[in-house]
Amino acid sequence: MEVILLEDISGLGKRGASVKVADGYARNFLLPRKKAIAAVGNSNAVFRDRERARTSREQKQRQAAEAIKDRLAQVSLQFSVQVGEEDQLYGSVTVADIHQGLEAQGFAIERRSIRLAEPLKALGMFEVPVHLFQDVEAPVKVWVVRQ
Repeated sequence: MEVILLEDISGLGKRGASVKVADGYARNFLLPRKKAIAAVGNSNAVFRDRERARTSREQKQRQAAEAIKDRLAQVSLQFSVQVGEEDQLYGSVTVADIHQGLEAQGFAIERRSIRLAEPLKALGMFEVPVHLFQDVEAPVKVWVVRQ
């Protein structure tokens, strides 16, 4: 059976490639999981229309992400925390805290988009990257200060 791939599949081909595969592989795996469409009739035109719509949608999402990136670059969050001797924090600033701070300033960003490897456990200024779109990330300044 001949199919047109809707996404890159290792060992088979790239998006948009027309490849011959076993009937069972196409019927049981590729077609139900929307990884390919059957290459019959006007399927090439259908693929081109889908591809055009996808690129248009991605372009709009990228522009929206760039606009948010410019606004986020100017944001500075400040967290007052209790500290002990030798500036040891009684707790930490977590992704949830940063998410709440961004929501308080009017940003509707998903919590999992905040790229914080581990909670902040020291005083100072940190730049926390926020993932907005495929390769668009915005740094947010987070100040951890003594209460």
